[in-house]
Amino acid sequence: MKVKNNIILAMDLMDLNEALEVTEQVSDYIDTIKIGYPLALSAGLECISVFKDSFSCKVIADFKVADIPETNEKICKATLDAGADAIIVHGFVGADSVAACRDVGQRLGKDVFLLTEMSHPGAETFLKEVSDDIAQIGVELGIKNYVAPSTRLDRLAEIRKVVGKDSFIISPGVGTQGGDPRETLKHADGLIVGRSIYLSDDPKNATKTIIDSIK
Repeated sequence: MKVKNNIILAMDLMDLNEALEVTEQVSDYIDTIKIGYPLALSAGLECISVFKDSFSCKVIADFKVADIPETNEKICKATLDAGADAIIVHGFVGADSVAACRDVGQRLGKDVFLLTEMSHPGAETFLKEVSDDIAQIGVELGIKNYVAPSTRLDRLAEIRKVVGKDSFIISPGVGTQGGDPRETLKHADGLIVGRSIYLSDDPKNATKTIIDSIK
């Protein structure tokens, strides 16, 4: 999955009209939107197709799928059938649950991103200790897309070593959480940026500032 200007907009506003308005302001710079539970639960799963129809953008569904294989399969199918180009899934639930998501993605010609480690401080309590193992599960299952944190560059670099240079990594935590865009892109392929853009008084300029910082 190619990402324009290496930036993915994490759209977690809960009002669809407001979310569309912000996205319109940055649409010249960004062609990939990450939609999570806040917007999907507020506006319905159909909001995915609204974004795609309005902006001809790619949509990553950040649902952090984490259930038994049978349930994972249903969640992924419903989400990808709704128009999402990719879905993010947790790896801590084990290889069989991840494989169920992978299989749906392969059948539908869509991407699956394996979440190895999250960007918030609490992730250090449990996920940090197993994130390399989660990444290795992905490698063994043939997954090529991963999520790893910009807030802990040492961990991001280590996960890159595990998944290899040909895998595609997107990285949350840039901006509000303190992740550095330029340093992150030494190890990742795309930056996930949310609040720094959608809570800005000038989302377009905020986006341009990030782009300028990584040139």
